[in-house]
Amino acid sequence: MIPRTLFSAEHELFRDAVRRFVQEQVTPFHGQWEKDGQIPRELWRKAGELGMLCCNVPEAYGGVGGSFLHSTILIEEFARAGATGPTFATHSDMVAPYIVDFGTEEQKKKWLPKMASGEVVTALGLSEPSGGSDLQSMRTQALRDGEDYVVNGQKVFITTGHTADLLMLACKTDPHARGKGVSLLLVETNTPGFTKGKKLEKMGCKAQDTAELFFSDMRVPVANRLGDEGGGFAMLMTQLAQERLIQAIRAVASCEAALEWTIDYVKDRKMFGQTLADFQNTRFKLASLSAEVQAQRIYVDRCIEMHLQGQFDAVDAACAKLLTTELQGKVMDECLQFFGGWGYMLEYPIARAFVDARMTRLGGGAAEVMRQIIANSILPRVKRPI
Repeated sequence: MIPRTLFSAEHELFRDAVRRFVQEQVTPFHGQWEKDGQIPRELWRKAGELGMLCCNVPEAYGGVGGSFLHSTILIEEFARAGATGPTFATHSDMVAPYIVDFGTEEQKKKWLPKMASGEVVTALGLSEPSGGSDLQSMRTQALRDGEDYVVNGQKVFITTGHTADLLMLACKTDPHARGKGVSLLLVETNTPGFTKGKKLEKMGCKAQDTAELFFSDMRVPVANRLGDEGGGFAMLMTQLAQERLIQAIRAVASCEAALEWTIDYVKDRKMFGQTLADFQNTRFKLASLSAEVQAQRIYVDRCIEMHLQGQFDAVDAACAKLLTTELQGKVMDECLQFFGGWGYMLEYPIARAFVDARMTRLGGGAAEVMRQIIANSILPRVKRPI
């Protein structure tokens, strides 16, 4: 195995702390959270007390002043444990960066310390019933009325939508424009006109509460807007690369865990007077998967390095997400096969990981959208005269 060089000794101490937190506060209870369809609020507060929320938010705003490497460690350790319920990455690495980069001083001081402590839980409101990948075509409208926006519309597939206290909502402040009509609003979920629909029943990731959200003549102060009116789509584009990198990091860590579970299982499983690990098919299949996962680990580590240097762009992110999430699906399918009938039982982590992995080729932009982004970069369209 090629050693990883991204992380310092201090980072590894943080990893040890995260691993203990997962082992003591998450793993023993995750099965019950999957039945409940959400995680307890207390877990957010415990994570906040240990500095595991909003790691790369500056200390002046309640964070620990770390870097994306701290976030990477959290993503990896939760993924290795198959703990899909705690959506700390959405809160810390998808919502918080918008407020850090585009929020006013007042917005930063009001929300970031509470987010870092776990007092306030956030969600990201992008997807709509008509589609999620084509953000420019969203239909939720926020029309200006004096010092308020009046919001009407609907969002769907919103992770932590039921638990959230604050929603970063993407909406159209100019219904007749595409990207230039999109704005971002910080919306408190107890605002009149804000309704949380039923919890959506999903194939996997069952400990995440996923919601439909409805807005009916909901009034949101103009002061709650992030950045300029009509600047929302441009802001979203600056952060989507990190969101897709998070998916890639999670995918590779999940693959590594699945391989470890499978290797341990085949070494013990007796069949026809030998272990399953003694069969050439087992050895060759697992050898191939191990080589592919190691290659993707090296690639993703390079992507993280580029991101830290400010050199990671939308095409890089599309490549990383596409390759790693498709590999994740392959690894989970082939590893589950080695468990036979037990692999189909949800008491085994490989079964849950198999189902959870299906989401990754959809969330954060479908695989087909990733291919389109990559294709446009290598095969630009030429407008032909009519």
